[in-house]
Amino acid sequence: MLRGRGRVVKAVGRSMEHMTDDVRASTAEREAVVERLNEAVAEGRLDFGELGERVERALSARTHGELAALTADLPRPAGADPAKPLTLNGGLRGVKREGYWTVPARIVANGGMGGVVLDFTAAECRLPEVVVEADGAMGGVVLVVPEGWAVDTDGMEGGVRDKTATTPRLPGAPLIRLSGTPGMAGVVVRHPKRRELRRTKRRGELTRD
Repeated sequence: MLRGRGRVVKAVGRSMEHMTDDVRASTAEREAVVERLNEAVAEGRLDFGELGERVERALSARTHGELAALTADLPRPAGADPAKPLTLNGGLRGVKREGYWTVPARIVANGGMGGVVLDFTAAECRLPEVVVEADGAMGGVVLVVPEGWAVDTDGMEGGVRDKTATTPRLPGAPLIRLSGTPGMAGVVVRHPKRRELRRTKRRGELTRD
């Protein structure tokens, strides 16, 4: 099974349905499906034999259509409602939204003292646009977005470091409209780091063993 570290808030949903079937799949998208398959085993929906076979197919999949077929018979869990706003408060210890989760149309992130990390790398987003309202406070807010996604920071009151601004938006990729205040710690938008992608890849390889 896949296990996260620290305080991690996660939600899961049916994978890849927002994508065009013949579009090439990315490494992050393959690994997101692997994580969903692991969760299906924990829920009792798949046995280990089915898990191994589907994981092998997921890691070798070339298109979104091939990935979608692997989770087409897995239901969306209760609570994974993209129409319901998501509110995250960093508090004292900080909070992360990462792994395989369903992106709602509106997200409110308050950095608090510990900070908030919104990692969209392996997330499922069926929406063309997502609104993120951020208050950096003392802990800061970090958005980690896949290459090809776009982020509009015009709604921020300064204090935002957008490290993705030079990356072109891919056709059909989501647009994040970021607004709010930077607070003392600021707001950062970046792509996943190589070590983060390698860690996700290793999780998928461990699942096959």
